[in-house]
Amino acid sequence: MALEQGALGRPSPNPHVGAIVVRNGIVVGRGHHEQAGNEHAEGGALREAGEAARGATLYVTLEPCNHLGKTPPCTEALINAGLERVVIGCRDPNPHVRGGGIERIRAAGIEVTLGVMHEEARLLIAPWVKYVTTGFPYVSLKLALSLDGRIATRTGESKWITGAEARQRVHVLRATTDGVGVGIGTAIADDPRLTVRDVAGKNPTRVVFDTKLRLALSSRLATSAVDVPTIVLCGEEAAAAREEALAAMGVIVQRAPQSAEGRIDAGAGLRLLAKHGIVTLMIEGGAELAGSILAGRFADELHAFLSPSLLGPRGRPGAVDWAGPDTPVNAPRIANPVWELCGSDAYVHGQIAYPNR
Repeated sequence: MALEQGALGRPSPNPHVGAIVVRNGIVVGRGHHEQAGNEHAEGGALREAGEAARGATLYVTLEPCNHLGKTPPCTEALINAGLERVVIGCRDPNPHVRGGGIERIRAAGIEVTLGVMHEEARLLIAPWVKYVTTGFPYVSLKLALSLDGRIATRTGESKWITGAEARQRVHVLRATTDGVGVGIGTAIADDPRLTVRDVAGKNPTRVVFDTKLRLALSSRLATSAVDVPTIVLCGEEAAAAREEALAAMGVIVQRAPQSAEGRIDAGAGLRLLAKHGIVTLMIEGGAELAGSILAGRFADELHAFLSPSLLGPRGRPGAVDWAGPDTPVNAPRIANPVWELCGSDAYVHGQIAYPNR
């Protein structure tokens, strides 16, 4: 139940956390971290429980914080509530705080049980763990392709390879991520909005990997940058006048080193995005950007929508433009794939596993 609570809200750049207060076998309080700056899951659950928390058990997915941030330490709230026992999913892995939440609670005489449903609790905070321990966002790679692996026809048409149900699922994914990124080729060819539509949710920050600053000032991304945060990552030699023009429209332009192939260095670009508070990033296109992300092993999840159509050998290149593995056994793959149907399209998703180098 605490894990289900933890999946709620949009607390980025803080972790997802859920908490449940139980007394005499009855749930008396529930809480989750709704958004950064709001009360933590433990505080919400204790507030709902009120006096019923005294002598009760608190189940929480992550070790309660023991430091003063935008909210007071959760450990003090637990102690003051008079809890008898605290059951914790996993320890706080954040290297930037001193931790000590478990030790503080135990020192106050509260029984602590650690590691219950540990793997599930770690999975709940996987994006945040990567962010705080490596300085990189948690990256999801989204692909829409035909049965023969093409992303557009021979004339360059890509709207729409997949059906309405699959496109709606993409909007659901957008609504749960901090940022959504595309390469400049996709930005020019499709002139996308990259906003959340047809489902409830907040727009993510839009990101364009644009080495030479070719994003048109008349594009839908540039003209809406005042209303929806938009970041363009460009090379160090991109024209200053172009940067000024985009900045005047509200676009945030960040310069990054280039790779040997002349593209934005994927690792450097991702670190810059993390500094902007982007904990989770979904890459939606195109093939070169997807290739750079996979080649650098930066992708953590794959979301592939497969249309039951054939676009032919003269269709645009495959969904991922990279050298690829030498043998199938060395290919990155979804470790535990989940297959679904979205209308007439197949949808497979899950965490990516990379073979040993």
